[in-house]
Amino acid sequence: MNPPKSVLVIGSGPIVIGQAAEFDYAGTQACKSLREEGIRSILVNSNPATIMTDLDIADAVYIEPLTVEVVERIIARERPDGLLPTLGGQTGLNLAVDLANAGVLEKYNVRLLGTQLEAIQRAEDRELFREMLRNLGEPVLESEICETVAECLDAAEQIGLPVVIRPAYTLGGTGGGMAFTMEQCRTVATSGLAASPIRQVLVEKNLLGWKELEYEVMRDGAGNCITICNMENLDPMGVHTGDSIVVAPSQTLSDKDYQMLRSAALRIIDDLKIEGGCNVQFALAPRKDVRDWDGDPSEALPYHVIEVNPRVSRSSALASKATGYPIARVAAKIAIGKRLDEIANAVTKKTTAAFEPALDYCVVKIPRWPFDKFGRGDRALGTQMKATGEVMAIDRTFEAALNKAVRSLEVGSRSLLWQKPEWRDTTVPLDATDERLWALMTELRRGTPMLDVAARTGVDPWFLQRIERIIAMERRLLNETLVEELLREAKRMGFSDEMVGQLADYLPEQVREMRHELGILPVYKMVDTCAAEFEAVTPYYYSTYEQENEAIPRPDKAAIVIGSGPIRIGQGIEFDYASVHAAWALQRSGYRAIMVNSNPETVSTDFDTSDRL
Repeated sequence: MNPPKSVLVIGSGPIVIGQAAEFDYAGTQACKSLREEGIRSILVNSNPATIMTDLDIADAVYIEPLTVEVVERIIARERPDGLLPTLGGQTGLNLAVDLANAGVLEKYNVRLLGTQLEAIQRAEDRELFREMLRNLGEPVLESEICETVAECLDAAEQIGLPVVIRPAYTLGGTGGGMAFTMEQCRTVATSGLAASPIRQVLVEKNLLGWKELEYEVMRDGAGNCITICNMENLDPMGVHTGDSIVVAPSQTLSDKDYQMLRSAALRIIDDLKIEGGCNVQFALAPRKDVRDWDGDPSEALPYHVIEVNPRVSRSSALASKATGYPIARVAAKIAIGKRLDEIANAVTKKTTAAFEPALDYCVVKIPRWPFDKFGRGDRALGTQMKATGEVMAIDRTFEAALNKAVRSLEVGSRSLLWQKPEWRDTTVPLDATDERLWALMTELRRGTPMLDVAARTGVDPWFLQRIERIIAMERRLLNETLVEELLREAKRMGFSDEMVGQLADYLPEQVREMRHELGILPVYKMVDTCAAEFEAVTPYYYSTYEQENEAIPRPDKAAIVIGSGPIRIGQGIEFDYASVHAAWALQRSGYRAIMVNSNPETVSTDFDTSDRL
């Protein structure tokens, strides 16, 4: 395939729930990646508060509505050789399908780059997707494709309640949901059919309580496939992955289960002939008895494929920042015909993109919900996403990463010690809401057996056991004298000075002073894609309380840029735009720019935006 001379990149439009700053990051990486190859990039997007719409990112920028009519006019004017839609989220994907169906791509001889139209349709159309899984021998969940409300009701009766209704070609579970009664089924079916551009929904058996996992995979045009990262949802099936606490890499899978799901993900991306990044979501059965949670690891558990995103997604941004592997950059190079082994690893400068990343740390993502602004909103979490943004924390252990992630949410000064006042004298509700993590903490503090909590919530006992370790440290800080060993252990577990002081009856300043006197100081470790196997040129860093510091101080002038954290109501992508430009301005003025931020979706947390991240 001859590489194109010019490429039209479709952005994702305005920020909506399920489609936020991650696509600004993806589009920016793609345009920079195309420029590295000497290819002219033409960008169309309707969101002016993005880095990708800066005049020095793409060679031509159009801030226009993302419609077939407008994009056709741009194509007629610019005459690009190729169209790259897979970095613009569901908006970009749907627009590419519409352009192809309207004959625009054929009329102007524009080649669809990366994932082809047939692959998009097979992944997004529920009937074609189910047929593909059957042909591959993958377990197919009992389900029915429906195009009317009456068909949905018949399917629910045949499958048996409860069911999940999933609209085709939609974003963030829009219009879908769970139905426990026929009346709920009628309501959800009506909204689901209205939300689907092709008026099609999938009515499927509800896998409430099953474990939800994601694999981020990459394939080139020669058929080379790699797994970049696998991620495990702390919340079981029934909660949209965008509303779930996510841990990378997975912590509770046996090697047999991990390899089984990895092989399935690679089979699927290969059969779809996807060229670029792809996200595959699985449901894994819980053990028959939760009390057998550490049962025979040689026995593989049943699983189902939930869905495939044949594009760069919200999870791709998380996987990219969690591993250091620049997914959007690599996907753009694959789209113009490069193989994985021909693409240099931009972090190490020694390995290629064909190397699977290795992680020697734990990453925790927690969604940022808008309920602090909308106190009367429905806090129940289901298959329709409600979070506006997310935070990511990295540390050596799950406990430390969880503590750091909770503080990064910036919901007041809330830490894991927070407890709702009304829980003190009543039964703690363990339903899936934005407050469930704190409810779990409260219930376990009361002495409720961990396995009982696991049975009631579907949260894997391994995670609850780790939360119990945090609670055990709380008790030690409450009851023991704060000596050096105890303080060091608490800091390694992610406790802030404020938390330690609150429990041990000190002011945060006193705890900080004590730490400095005892030499209990954070060091910084690298995210380098290879677990220190190779020397990294452009790594980024996370703090932890260990011995060896990998961030070597430099003598030249430097300034810190403090990022804006998670996207929330009233504070969106425009502040990331400001942070990025601040870093670039410092660099032009002869300063090293040091970026500090907790949002994995953003351009500011890209490995090459600042001098140190």
